Amino acid sequence: MKQYQVRLYVESDFKLWNAFVKEAKNATFLFHRDFMEYHKDRFADFSILVFEGSELAAVLPAHNVGTAVHSHQGLTYGGFVVRKKVKLGSVIDMVRTTLQFLHEQQITKLYLKTIPNFYCSFLSEEIDYCLFLLNAKTYRKDCLSVLDLTKDFSFSNHRRLCIRKGDSANLSIREETDLTSFWDQVLIPNLKQKHQAKPVHSLEEITALQQRFPENIRHFNVYDKDEIVAGTTMFVTDTVAHPQYVSGNDRKNETGSLDYLYNYLITEAFADKHYFDFGPSHEENGKKINNGILFWKESFGAKTTVQGFYEIETANYNLLDDILL
Repeated sequence: MKQYQVRLYVESDFKLWNAFVKEAKNATFLFHRDFMEYHKDRFADFSILVFEGSELAAVLPAHNVGTAVHSHQGLTYGGFVVRKKVKLGSVIDMVRTTLQFLHEQQITKLYLKTIPNFYCSFLSEEIDYCLFLLNAKTYRKDCLSVLDLTKDFSFSNHRRLCIRKGDSANLSIREETDLTSFWDQVLIPNLKQKHQAKPVHSLEEITALQQRFPENIRHFNVYDKDEIVAGTTMFVTDTVAHPQYVSGNDRKNETGSLDYLYNYLITEAFADKHYFDFGPSHEENGKKINNGILFWKESFGAKTTVQGFYEIETANYNLLDDILL
């Protein structure tokens, strides 16, 4: 068993953390400290660094609530971030050492959300095996609709009909850096009217993040003449394009504005990516599916993959002893 040392993140680790994330095999810009810390006032950071001697071997973006540590709830995905050449045995040792550290810190549970494998540079399911060994409890599953852009795909006849509506309406699509009109005129009113909710990011927050990550956060608006009728804010990684926010006005079905926009994103703007991640279509922690939204995504050719959420008893760290014979 290799010897690892674990400690909590401190501000002086900023550059070290970001340099590691940049080279890791299962990380995206969401794990950059400049992204994680935009909402640091909402979470008590409990991020972890795992060292092998003086070399950083893994990080875990996390925060704590009482005696529980959460794989950061301010991020869509998370878990242990590891270096490219890591071996399974090393991951088992790192997870064991981390759980023992948490247990000694009086942390009783670790809630871990995994990063979907299609976001990773290399196969990265070592943690999934560790979860099995630890008797981890599954408390949530997200069904993600994902379009593999490297394979042949086709839109349904109805989807193509809706896209032609946008053509007939002479809609135009513009990539813009000012998100104000979309946020104020489309997204916020729609969320308030339909769900009595607000965007996770305020306009000020998403604008600041877009300025920090201009290649990763890109925004597109749809116009009918000079009137904004729809839009989307995209989160973009090396291999994946994902609409983080998307919304259209009351005439979206009549004009086909969202279908027209998605056709452009899939076949032009992000045609060079490997995957287009439509995101989940579920409610109640994955136990119910919004069939209308799922049908819409699948009509573009999207297929289903699953993201897991797990509860781990930190006292179970010794279940990882003597695994390698």
